[in-house]
Amino acid sequence: MRVKVAQVMARDVPAVEGGTPFKTVAQVLIAADLGAVPVVDAGDRVVGVITDADLLLKEEFKEQYANEGYRPPLRARLRRLFGRTGRGWREKSRGDTAAELMTSPAVTIGPGTAVVFAIRLMDEHGVTHLPVVGEDGTLEGMVGRHDLLRVFTRPDADVAREIMTDAFGRSLFRDLAGVTVTVDQGVVTLTGRLHWRSDALTASRLARGVNGVVDVIDHLEWEEDDTHTWRHR
Repeated sequence: MRVKVAQVMARDVPAVEGGTPFKTVAQVLIAADLGAVPVVDAGDRVVGVITDADLLLKEEFKEQYANEGYRPPLRARLRRLFGRTGRGWREKSRGDTAAELMTSPAVTIGPGTAVVFAIRLMDEHGVTHLPVVGEDGTLEGMVGRHDLLRVFTRPDADVAREIMTDAFGRSLFRDLAGVTVTVDQGVVTLTGRLHWRSDALTASRLARGVNGVVDVIDHLEWEEDDTHTWRHR
């Protein structure tokens, strides 16, 4: 029922080792048109991540005049305080190799994880890319925010089919056979008539939880309101 990271991630992504020079890392990012690159050890296990922002620190912290004493803006300092940035900015700005530039340990994810948890993990750690690793920690791919957007490009027919067969079909305690589902540009419209109001609410909730659904328009009708019993429990 859930779209997995393996279905949207980029495969065969380039990686660098700890001793890779700064300029080579920059060339890898540009050639692959990526915003981040994983750093791996000799066994292809992910040990860190370097982003384009990490490399740009070298330019950001160059003094434009004597004794400039540049400090990043307050908002950026707060992000560093509460986020996950690894080494300090100035320390990274002096780095010459991947090992000196990377954030380590890397925030990684498994290929079988649902994309919703990938999005939450990125938000939690303030990162935009996650190396995808196998059970042994070896690199299998990379997923970025733009990759996760692919859930919204799913064909409407696929979304409708998933709602009917997976979301509704596996609802063991609800009779949702009377619901008609139509999807247009990711917006789901539910029509039909059900006996219980709670079933109508359940149908709307299940449809909204399907990956790629932009919105749910609930036109369902019901005969008896059984939700008042919930409020007295």
